[in-house]
Amino acid sequence: MPYVEVLAPQAPSQRKAALTRSVTDGLMSAFGVTADTVTLYFLNIAPDDYAHAGVMGPQDVGQRILLKVHAFRRSEAERRAAAIALTRAVCSAYGVPGDDVAVYFIDRDRSEVSHDSRLASD
Repeated sequence: MPYVEVLAPQAPSQRKAALTRSVTDGLMSAFGVTADTVTLYFLNIAPDDYAHAGVMGPQDVGQRILLKVHAFRRSEAERRAAAIALTRAVCSAYGVPGDDVAVYFIDRDRSEVSHDSRLASD
């Protein structure tokens, strides 16, 4: 942990690989974690599976990209640093402006996370 869900349009493997490296580096720097704790899941969102402002499909402003970061609670400064790093990574990998990128932090208490049947709080 952290685990990152990337909800975005389909992208070539090389773009996703670049994003993976940048997100991992950004979280290592912001959260002080090691690379082996960072996992990304790419959830491709087709144009007909996207709506904004009551309108189906991409509009003139483009399709927004959402990153959901599941992690143990971090300080506001750490989350801010991560948000900056992740937004820049998405902008670079997908060629979109920062206005089209949202990063949501989904904080978990150690008692709410289990790996190999053991709570992280154990």
